Amino acid sequence: MSGLSVRSAESSRFDFLSLGALVHRLDPGIIPFRKARTLEVHVSGGEYNVAANLADCFGMRTAIATAMVDYGIGELVQARVREMGVTPFYKMFEHDGVRGPNIATVYSDRGQGVRAPVVFYNRANEAGAMLKPGDFDWTKIFADGVRWFHSGGIFAALSETTSEVILEGMQAAKAAGAMISFDLNYRAKLWASAGGTARGQEVIRKIVSHVDALIGNEEDLQKGLGIAGPEVTADEQSKLDPDAFFGMIDRTVKQFPNVKVVATTLREVHSTNRHDWAAVLWMKGKKYVSPECKLDVVDRIGGGDGFAAGLIYGLLTGRPPEEALRLGWAHGAMLTTFPGDVTMAKRHEVEEFAKGGSARVQR
Repeated sequence: MSGLSVRSAESSRFDFLSLGALVHRLDPGIIPFRKARTLEVHVSGGEYNVAANLADCFGMRTAIATAMVDYGIGELVQARVREMGVTPFYKMFEHDGVRGPNIATVYSDRGQGVRAPVVFYNRANEAGAMLKPGDFDWTKIFADGVRWFHSGGIFAALSETTSEVILEGMQAAKAAGAMISFDLNYRAKLWASAGGTARGQEVIRKIVSHVDALIGNEEDLQKGLGIAGPEVTADEQSKLDPDAFFGMIDRTVKQFPNVKVVATTLREVHSTNRHDWAAVLWMKGKKYVSPECKLDVVDRIGGGDGFAAGLIYGLLTGRPPEEALRLGWAHGAMLTTFPGDVTMAKRHEVEEFAKGGSARVQR
């Protein structure tokens, strides 16, 4: 068993509830935006993706609390949320026909070979950033039982009030007996417009003091929490050497003794399309390391959320920690083989790969 004290599925309406902003991502594929002629539209959100993955791949009962706008883009987003099987709790905003409020736009090409992906945003007048305490009836949402509550650093960075909504939701989750997780997801571009690193650490440290399970790589721990560690970039992430990360975890849990679980992916990037991939888990003082594999990446966006979903699925279903870690590692790896931010994998495919399956043709 996982060893975590999680309320039973029988006593709960939802296995998992996330809180965050929905976005639509415009994707020209391998073509840079300045040369693009056509775009794919993906519905995404660091917090939402985990709920969508858990519902669509793993068959769990999931929900999201988020902002929604009554215009065409909002209708598109709502349709994708329904398609993934996620129950929405929307705070509705009325669009003025000209300026918004808006569902944020993320622009992200996929890069190719030696050319890295490029990501930039238009989060001006974003409905998600307008969310504030009191916008959700947490008592009603938690009334029928929620097993796991999740949010993340992307949503926390959007405005002065979004971090307050996270804290409000976490307090309600704790009162309802739910596990609480937070993905640090430190985004320098977002925090630069919200007060910089110092402000980010102030906000994130306050949130993490309420968290049971923490997800984040070395850069997240250093820049988001101010934990001392080796100098890394987002694409270096330990180069599959877990020792430095475990050392940072030891320093993290000394400062935040409430944290019972810390996990991350380890990725060494050889080119945009060729990565080495692994993952690690610290749980109640014990350390676990996944196998390693080589990824032929189609679209790297969402791989970390895929890992989080597989790990949480394993923990919610009472798998041993090493098995839960392998499920996260396997699902995150598979997610990079699909276009878009959310899963197209089936649970049995993830289970087989986690056990050591291969990519041989299935006949």
